[in-house]
Amino acid sequence: MDTKILVIGANGQLGSVLIPELRKKYGEANVIASDLQKPKQSTGLFEVIDATDQNKIDDVVKAHKVNQIYHLAAILSAKGEQNPLQTWDINMKTFFNVLEVSRLNNVQKVFYPSSIAVFGDRADLNCTTDEAYLNPATVYGISKAAGENWGQYYFLKYGLDVRSIRYPGVIGYQSLPGGGTTDYAVDIYHKAVNGEAFECFLKPDAALPMIFMEDAIRATIELMEAPKENITVRTSYNLAGASFAPQDMVEEIQKLYPKFEVSYAPDFRQHIAEKWPKKVDDSNARIDWGWKPKYDLKRITSVMVSELKKQYQKKSDDSKMLLL
Repeated sequence: MDTKILVIGANGQLGSVLIPELRKKYGEANVIASDLQKPKQSTGLFEVIDATDQNKIDDVVKAHKVNQIYHLAAILSAKGEQNPLQTWDINMKTFFNVLEVSRLNNVQKVFYPSSIAVFGDRADLNCTTDEAYLNPATVYGISKAAGENWGQYYFLKYGLDVRSIRYPGVIGYQSLPGGGTTDYAVDIYHKAVNGEAFECFLKPDAALPMIFMEDAIRATIELMEAPKENITVRTSYNLAGASFAPQDMVEEIQKLYPKFEVSYAPDFRQHIAEKWPKKVDDSNARIDWGWKPKYDLKRITSVMVSELKKQYQKKSDDSKMLLL
């Protein structure tokens, strides 16, 4: 049987990078992207889906004979605090719809992205394990913790193969920040490459776990391809790349841009970050499906700067062509 994958939330930070990788691996015709609207530059199969509409998801799954779903749609941590009840409603309703459609249509696998936001100050934040106590301080974290348990419930009750990763902050050059507490770690590179000063909304020493986009995508696919019998964690796996603070990033960037200026103006996101791990223990992922990161802060910085310089140069060249 061919693998037929539906990615819900395809236009987001993860989805926009995950889909091309899935299509390389499984073929253009076997990966269906979906979101609230089709992007202008979209290629390949795309379905417009409001994930709060269970019937629409069901129609698409049936039409394309989908047997795997990657459910990436969610309102993130910082943005979610602006409207907590709406965030809870959307994050949970969309996941319930995916679980039910998957159960009723015998979908083989479901991927559910969780986050380090599920942890709170009851966990050992210096080295947080998969089994650490969950007392999230944001509605986003509350919804993700609930989703982990619902995924495990559907596995235990119905045998639905739900797999999940707790992502740390994801750093990538492919898209702009999307409303998360770790977004500074993307925006800072854009400012540096453009020769602009940067104001950080976290304190200089606010260490958090981070991961480079390429590592995050590779981990996601590796988890989904692992043999079912290897998966011992049915809530969500911790995933680690590298842990560092804003001041560490600044020092690394200033090796390339010595005049790069940074100021600090901590806001409500600092209070969120203080409840999150400084470092996570991902030993279960390493044991169960061979996870190992490839990017440290130095390599992340090198690639981010190189790729963003190319992007901004292309924009500049395109603008000049329009003026001719």
